[in-house]
Amino acid sequence: MHLKKLLASLIFTTGFLIPGSIDAQQKNNIVVNAGRSIATVQPTMWGIFFEDINLGADGGIYAELVKNRSFEFYMPLMGWTVKEDKINEGSVMVLNRQEENIANPRFACISKKEAGNSLSITNEGFRGMGIKKQLRYDFSVMYRQHAPGLTMHIELLNGSGKTIGNAVVTPSSDTVKEWKKAAVSFVASDTALRGKLRIRFEGTGVIDLDMISLFPADTWKQRPGGMRADMIQMLADMKPGFIRFPGGCIVEGHDLAVRYQWKKTIGPVEDRQLIINRWNSEFAHRPTPDYFQTFGLGFYEYFQLAEDIGAEPLPILNAGMACQFNTAELVPIDQLDPYVQDALDLVEFANGDTNTKWGKFRANMGHPAPFNLKMMGVGNENWGPQYVERLKIFTKALKARYPDLKLVNSSGTDPNGERFDYLNGELRKMNADIIDEHYYRRPEWFLANANRYDNYPRNGPKVFAGEYAAQSDKTVSINNRNNAQTAIAEAAFMTGLERNAAVVNLASYAPLFAHVDGWQWTPDLIWVNNLQSYGTPNYYVQKLYSTNKGTDVVPALLDGKAVAGQDSLYASAVVDKNKRELIIKIVNASQKERMSPISIEGINKIPSEAMLTVLQSNHLHDVNSFDKPQNVAPKESTIALKGKTLNFMAAPNSFSIIRIKI
Repeated sequence: MHLKKLLASLIFTTGFLIPGSIDAQQKNNIVVNAGRSIATVQPTMWGIFFEDINLGADGGIYAELVKNRSFEFYMPLMGWTVKEDKINEGSVMVLNRQEENIANPRFACISKKEAGNSLSITNEGFRGMGIKKQLRYDFSVMYRQHAPGLTMHIELLNGSGKTIGNAVVTPSSDTVKEWKKAAVSFVASDTALRGKLRIRFEGTGVIDLDMISLFPADTWKQRPGGMRADMIQMLADMKPGFIRFPGGCIVEGHDLAVRYQWKKTIGPVEDRQLIINRWNSEFAHRPTPDYFQTFGLGFYEYFQLAEDIGAEPLPILNAGMACQFNTAELVPIDQLDPYVQDALDLVEFANGDTNTKWGKFRANMGHPAPFNLKMMGVGNENWGPQYVERLKIFTKALKARYPDLKLVNSSGTDPNGERFDYLNGELRKMNADIIDEHYYRRPEWFLANANRYDNYPRNGPKVFAGEYAAQSDKTVSINNRNNAQTAIAEAAFMTGLERNAAVVNLASYAPLFAHVDGWQWTPDLIWVNNLQSYGTPNYYVQKLYSTNKGTDVVPALLDGKAVAGQDSLYASAVVDKNKRELIIKIVNASQKERMSPISIEGINKIPSEAMLTVLQSNHLHDVNSFDKPQNVAPKESTIALKGKTLNFMAAPNSFSIIRIKI
């Protein structure tokens, strides 16, 4: 329903009137005209950006507790410790069957000749294993037995080495030439932040082991082999309009050999080919030699996650270019076809019916219905004529087969400069669907650029604010913090994104997750350890925008101009036609209280009170933590309204949301 029609219908039910024209109540007031829609807010407006950085996937949302479960790391026993009373050479060997199984070539061979000699292998997990008291744990292993006689004692250990859960796996008594799967479940008797898994071998015999796995029972939606529920719940609570995956620079790889290839991330997990994570050695200040991608979390799971949390999927694919900061390796144009075919096949995997090759593949994985993919990104932070040349080939092929598919295109690494200007110009000449802009800058930049999109053309390509985060120190600094100052600066900038929803159709903070003991980049939206997770002040800003999205932008003006820094105030307003609410967002970026009288036009009568939500801190450097996860968090109350003017006092360094029923 058109906004004016909605408000007209309210006359009948509430007696509200829509004046033809009402002058500003007062010159210094913020004037909000609730009866005039100036743009539609897209359902995708506020979303989330996921990348496997900072132990985001393995060791993060992918709930597998065993690190290097199939011995494929470049040091095959990385993460494992072998212990035996009497050393026998060859008791634990890693063998390679490269020709037989390219995707998963290595396995461990356990050989125990003396029954009285103790032998065990222990896995340290991802900076330890988070173990919860009274929770069930599901252990599984692929095995092939050469000489029967070994029994496996599965033991959970706490940080002190005490057993806090155990079970026994007894392989079949016969020699087995084919691989079999054994599984057992048991309940932990205590909690441990940094637990371990020990497999102790009893008896004598020879057995091959592969895909040694341990999952908690409380995964998201209790899916076996699924995702860590507390982390996914934090995403679901944001009610995001989209989820971008798998990144990020992870898409490109430091060279093309380790680029992200979606077809290698689907099907049975034991057939998904592990590769090194490009963040493994990216930063000298945070080396992470044990960071790999097992792809237990692959494209099928990403699509399923998007569906679970009600978000549109936004996959990003390699454009035939490795990371230009690393090797700048390119696929020659005459060899680009396989990359383009991967993009075409992905749409079929997501949307094709079960009679198609890739639609059938999806159905066989358990999802016969299509995922309804509507958007796709080609390239991530790529730049230069080489990118434009390749992008045109992708665009022509994808649009020919899927004309309604919206394509996201890169504008490079920065929001200005020659690189940005060139790409922005070329993409607009191409009439690109969506241009992806990135900004990692100091808080002052975000405050100064709250009006960035006020003069962008209303027609033509739309903008995806694809990666942004205020840096408390500087970009790529280990001293960056998710503090109150950065959160408020982002909130101010986002008033400009919301005000310009006619131009900006998608926006997402990045990166999303960080493990407190395994991060490479900071700041990050959500921090976790092996048992807990908490949202930063920046998380609450993103959540408040996403859960107060509205359907229509309405004017919020001060002296006839957008409120974008006058007296350190920033403002935007939307109407939610479905909930019949006016939602006003006010940011005070100063260290003093600011009186912000608000005049409401477009309705003749307003209720006596409104809901007020405030995110505020008196100290710019305040942060949240595991001990104080709500140190800087939204607080709700009601606020009295009298007439059509609200004398609102904005607290220092605050982001306020006023919800008024109409």
